[in-house]
Amino acid sequence: MSKTQLAILGLGSRSTLYYLEQLNKVYNAKNGGFSTCPFFLLNTDFDTINPLLPNTSVQLDAVLQGYLDQIEALDVAELLIPNITLHETIDRLELQKNILHPLPLSVLKIKEIDAKKVVLFGSLHSMKSSYIRSYLELNSIEVLLPSSEDMVFIDEVRKHIYNTTETKEIINKYHQLIKKYSENYPVVLGCTELSILKPTDQRNIIDMAELQIAAAVKNIL
Repeated sequence: MSKTQLAILGLGSRSTLYYLEQLNKVYNAKNGGFSTCPFFLLNTDFDTINPLLPNTSVQLDAVLQGYLDQIEALDVAELLIPNITLHETIDRLELQKNILHPLPLSVLKIKEIDAKKVVLFGSLHSMKSSYIRSYLELNSIEVLLPSSEDMVFIDEVRKHIYNTTETKEIINKYHQLIKKYSENYPVVLGCTELSILKPTDQRNIIDMAELQIAAAVKNIL
């Protein structure tokens, strides 16, 4: 039996399922037939993690380290985590596996298209905190934010998608916001829920989840 390259840490149901579906879709597009992406899935009890988010803490470190210790025992090279915010805690912990980390992947993509400025869409916490913004700015990428009113709405969209309570009107307004902000600069999606129902007809979007998935499949192949 050949070695499985990838491990996935299962988190929130909808976001994790989205990653699994997209991994299979991208892998099948490359390999054809009935091919599906090979990986190990370690599903967490997300109720032990979600109440501690979005902030880092010693308590969250301890909970996550327990799951990471199980992954360290697996014969895999890489780890994919289907939650952008959680990477701030991952950065605090020691792990031997390679992390398919959305921030360096985003920097590579932004530099590839030679963009100097981007607009960040994410959770309200992610847009207001320095974690994503400071990383991009350290790599000479200026980060712009939506208006305060729009940031609140974007966070409401995230919550609706997480709870599967979104309506056509909410998603249409969300898509219109992306269209508006992407007219001048790429919009970076730094939240998995926002990736799940992003518009498929707009090109000036940099989707962190999509970058993780593409990198995972590329490395497996």
